[in-house]
Amino acid sequence: MSLVAGSYERFIWGFKLKTLKHSQETLTLTPLFTFPSHISPIRSVAVSGSAAASGGADDTIKIYDLSTTSEIGSLNDHSATVTALSFFTPPSLSFPRNLISASDDGAVCIYDADPFVHLKTVHAHKKGVNDLSVHPSGKLALTVGRDSCLAMLNLVRGRRSFFCRLGKEASIVKFDLAGDKFFMVMDEKVSVHESEDAKLVFEMDNQKRVLCAAPGTVSFL
Repeated sequence: MSLVAGSYERFIWGFKLKTLKHSQETLTLTPLFTFPSHISPIRSVAVSGSAAASGGADDTIKIYDLSTTSEIGSLNDHSATVTALSFFTPPSLSFPRNLISASDDGAVCIYDADPFVHLKTVHAHKKGVNDLSVHPSGKLALTVGRDSCLAMLNLVRGRRSFFCRLGKEASIVKFDLAGDKFFMVMDEKVSVHESEDAKLVFEMDNQKRVLCAAPGTVSFL
C-alpha cells in the first residue's frame, strides 16, 4: 500500500506501508520520494495502484509513477486552484481508467488516465468546488461547492445532470463503498443519503467541526 502526502510548502512525499517480517500486526512507513513538485501549496492528492496525482494552487495537476518514484507529467487544463482529485479504477484493472479533478472556479475536468488525456470540462458550480466523489460504477460523480450546492455529474456524457441548493456549505461528500448511499459533512453535522434520490437516511451531530471523513467496510444503516 502506498501513501502520498502534499504540503503548503510545495513538497510531496511518497511512502510505502509494509508489515514487519517478525510481526504481521506491526506496520511501518518506508520513504519512497520527497521533492518540491509545485510552485504553490499543494491542495489535493489522489492515489490508485502505481499512479498518483497532486493538485496545487498553481492551477496544475502533477502525475507520478510510484513504481519508478518519479514525476511523469503535468496537466494544465484548470484556470484556478485544484481543490479535489479522484481516480476511478475498475475492479478488473490495476491501473486507473479515469482521473476526475475540480477547481476553485467551479470547474470539473474529466481525463482518460491511459494515457492522461483531457476529455471534457464541466462547469459544475458557480463558486469553488470543495470536494468530489466518484461512484463505484465510474459513471457519475458528486460534488459540493462554496455556493452551498450539491451537483451530480454524468461522467459518460460529460455534463451536469442534477443540481440543488443545500442551504449550507458542505465541505465533504463521499459515496459509500457499494455506491448505494453517500454522506455529506457540514461543519459539525454528517448526513447520510440514498444515492438514488438523495433521501435523508441518518444525521449525526458532533461536538466540533468535522475536518475529514471516509467510508468504512462495515455499515450500521
